[in-house]
Amino acid sequence: MILPLSSCYNKENREEILKVYNWGDYIDEDILAEFPKWYEEQTGKKIRVIYQTFDINEVMLTKIERGHEDYDVVCPSEYIIERMLRKDLLLPIDTAFGKTSNYLKNVSPYIVKQIDATSNHGRIAHNYAVPYMWGTCGILYNKVHVPIKDAQTWGTLWSPRYRGKLLMKDSYRDSYGTALIWEHRKELAAGKVTVPELMNDYSPKAVAIVEKQLKALKPNIEGWEADFGKETMTKGKAYLNMTWSGDAVWAIEEAGKVGVDLGYEVPKEGSNVWFDGWVIPKYSRNPKAASYFINYLCREDVALANMETTGYVSSIAGKKVFEAMSDKEAYPETVNLAYFFGEEGRKAHLNPIMYPDSTVVARCAMIHDAGDHTPEVLDMWSKVKGDNLGGGIVIFLLAVVLGLTVFVSIKKIEHYKHRRLSRKHRRHHIIKVKG
Repeated sequence: MILPLSSCYNKENREEILKVYNWGDYIDEDILAEFPKWYEEQTGKKIRVIYQTFDINEVMLTKIERGHEDYDVVCPSEYIIERMLRKDLLLPIDTAFGKTSNYLKNVSPYIVKQIDATSNHGRIAHNYAVPYMWGTCGILYNKVHVPIKDAQTWGTLWSPRYRGKLLMKDSYRDSYGTALIWEHRKELAAGKVTVPELMNDYSPKAVAIVEKQLKALKPNIEGWEADFGKETMTKGKAYLNMTWSGDAVWAIEEAGKVGVDLGYEVPKEGSNVWFDGWVIPKYSRNPKAASYFINYLCREDVALANMETTGYVSSIAGKKVFEAMSDKEAYPETVNLAYFFGEEGRKAHLNPIMYPDSTVVARCAMIHDAGDHTPEVLDMWSKVKGDNLGGGIVIFLLAVVLGLTVFVSIKKIEHYKHRRLSRKHRRHHIIKVKG
């Protein structure tokens, strides 16, 4: 049984309730609904799922860090996992599953290696987090208006040829890394610097470079988007979109249905690999059930169902997944996926957007949490998005707007109360007269 978030669970046995906090549209509903039955089969205990969604990592983190919300299992992005490890906000995952198989072993070693790069203060990350979905950041493009050679370089984003035809993902982290990679493209080509070094450089000089590059990009930007970009691209209203591979797969498929030909490329200069993962927050009141839930999601059949529903790529790399995703007719050219599936994947016929070739992955890296430099990066981002307004000014203006909104709301409430009292007085007066 799946319940909406409510206060009623406080009156019940918390061991029979699992609170899940996830991104919207990021799990198959049938898979979620089937978990209680599977859990009872494995443990002999009943469980009810209280499910809630979020759309911003930081909102989720604030609820846990400051509000001490007792979510049992949540799904943050890799940099938030890193931050939660650093702040000691996670519990280790209990892998003592009794008679139940340990499906966590189905996670690709490549993805485990990525998540372990977030290890902090002696804590090995894969003991605290299990990768869920992953992908790359690149350029979604309209093949009619953009030649493939343009889509294969980040420089195209700055080309005056595409003025007003570019959609940028409203993500300061992806934009930050892209700007630094393009600025240092010559040093990258000469081997003087690496993609991981650039994307995780938060020095004052680097922050200033990013601000300059992103401001220079603005004449080309039709909009900063969180989710509408893929739909805009399917309608042919924009020619370029800096986006994530999962969104690209969806957009290409949907655009094809209406005769719009889209493609996706990870630029030759390099890019980032991202992933989201399941963790158990420090204030969880049912960590055992949370561990079972994470284990359940690592089953190959469950992973395939979640991929089918969400359009994203699971971190699960078992034989069943490989066989189910293989399609020689649809993908006649082979890709080397040995890094993900092992030797079996060396000459694979899988979607190269979902499962990029080893040569593509080799020029990508993970963006780490900015840590103590986060305020400077966010201040820079506010200047880019706010046309030279400093972060302090933007915050001040937001505070003014919020204050006015609260003032108006209070006045409306007072007016409403006054009307209620007036009506109550009139009703009382009528009753007295009639009596």
